[in-house]
Amino acid sequence: MTQVGPHHADQAGPRPVVGSPTSSSTLPSLVVSMLTLGELREGHHLLDVGTGTGYSSALACARLGDSAVTTVDVDRNLTESAASRLVSIGRRPMVVTQDATEELPDEYDRIVSMVSVPRIPASWLSALRPGGRLVTTIAETGLILTADKTDDGGASGRIEWDRAAFMQTRSGADYPPQLDELFQKIRDQEGEDIAVSPFPVLDVMQAWEVWSALTLHAPGVEHRTGVDDGTRTSWMLHADGSWARAETMPGARTSTVHQGGPRRLYDLQDQIRWYWVENGELPAYGARAAIAPDGTTTLSRGGWTLTL
Repeated sequence: MTQVGPHHADQAGPRPVVGSPTSSSTLPSLVVSMLTLGELREGHHLLDVGTGTGYSSALACARLGDSAVTTVDVDRNLTESAASRLVSIGRRPMVVTQDATEELPDEYDRIVSMVSVPRIPASWLSALRPGGRLVTTIAETGLILTADKTDDGGASGRIEWDRAAFMQTRSGADYPPQLDELFQKIRDQEGEDIAVSPFPVLDVMQAWEVWSALTLHAPGVEHRTGVDDGTRTSWMLHADGSWARAETMPGARTSTVHQGGPRRLYDLQDQIRWYWVENGELPAYGARAAIAPDGTTTLSRGGWTLTL
């Protein structure tokens, strides 16, 4: 992690900082994989979304030349630090400080994003040249989306079989606060509905297929887990007030589930897990992606379809 909230490591003081990570140094092999999926060629003009430490920009400059690379990040701390590092190794791409989901400063043959988006911003499609390609991940999933621009101003592509997860785009110095107040309220609360799930508690954040499917069907769910005297507990929280708590006792194979609020989040998780058991996989990986000019994205595979 290179930044927590608005506090950048380069300006770190002697006291610890508590908060959500807002920037990190991405696994180098993953940066290479994302750029490889972009199919960079000599003569291409690349937009690198999510400057971060500047590492991806440095690799892109080595591949395409400095003048062919523009890198953008919402955070001036990050762009200024990265620009300084890049200059120190003799690299001078164009470094822009702005929200990457807004109107972009130029047109590009390739857009490769090291941050995730809930759906493709319309500004990316407007800035992508005919025949151009974009590569990104879907926010709060492990899904990599690659797509090539189509004649109607949209794009067509697929969800790759590889997986990756990045921090999501943000418009300010920090992400919205986590749902701590809701968590404290329902942590041990009796649910409006109480039932038994046939499955044991799952650490959803480590089960990427289930996590990705849940996010596609119910964006914005916050997951928490804990273990107390061998009892495993998971919580699902949403800003609309929906919540679920599941507990698996030591040695048990089932879970006791409490749910409340307007939606039954754990029922959705169980539906996804049943689909996984019955079909051996979930349909998002390998799905085709049809992207309209306004960024509306429809995923489809077999008889499954979903619109972001």
